Amino acid sequence: MMAFLTDFLLPCLYATMACVAFCLILNQRGLLLMVSSLGGGIAWGVCLLCAFTGSDIVQYFAGAVAVAIYAEIMARLLKAPATGFLVVGILPFVPGGGIYYTMEYCLSGDTQLFLSTGIHTFGVAGAVAVGLLLVSSLVRLLLGPANTARKEPKP
Repeated sequence: MMAFLTDFLLPCLYATMACVAFCLILNQRGLLLMVSSLGGGIAWGVCLLCAFTGSDIVQYFAGAVAVAIYAEIMARLLKAPATGFLVVGILPFVPGGGIYYTMEYCLSGDTQLFLSTGIHTFGVAGAVAVGLLLVSSLVRLLLGPANTARKEPKP
């Protein structure tokens, strides 16, 4: 039970708290703040649940798909743009450490580590982007364009 708390619930709580801080920066208040932040925690939970795959790129892809589905559902329920939920929800997936170490290896002249870290960071960022794009495209394909103006027949 203690391992479940420290290995799963606390990281999800930390991801949610980081998203709350980001919501404040984006000037989201009230219900949107809580719902948007919860998306980041849920997405991080999905990422942790996919650890059995052995690939962090697959984990990030699954988390991005989860946050995109969550954002589309919340956008319909709360009648708000899905982009607001997505921007906050993907915050835990930003590969900041990978970008930092890629640049550090580049500046220190360690070409091998620079290339391997850079390719891995690009793979993580690509997995997140493809996950978001996949869900967004499927929603648009299945539900149609949200803001399509209907033409009234002329009398």
